[in-house]
Amino acid sequence: MDYGITITLDTPFEQTVDRVRAALAEQGFGVLTEIDVRATMQAKLGAEMEDYLILGACNPPLAHRALSAERQIGLLLPCNVVVRAATDGGTLVEAMDPQLMVTVTERAELREVADEAATRLRAALAALKA
Repeated sequence: MDYGITITLDTPFEQTVDRVRAALAEQGFGVLTEIDVRATMQAKLGAEMEDYLILGACNPPLAHRALSAERQIGLLLPCNVVVRAATDGGTLVEAMDPQLMVTVTERAELREVADEAATRLRAALAALKA
């Protein structure tokens, strides 16, 4: 099962993070949460890994519509966007496919919300590639 939308950029990690935030904002998403996975693994386990950041992106009007249709959908919100260093020196940007909300819940009324969220996330990623 493919559950993400992925692009690869030739820009450094830190620069890509800034660009991702801006592209998400252009599509009406704010970043509610940020998890620095590399720092957490280092601090908690002493484990080394590549730069890896999870951004919890939220578009409030879309989140409201989804929660109005299915209160338990909060378990799948916000839309996670991962920025991580690629082995070739580039940076990967991966967004959760919002269609998972429809697949997991089997609630047809979430399809329109998922479609709009997917369109906005794809537009944000496309802007990064431009």
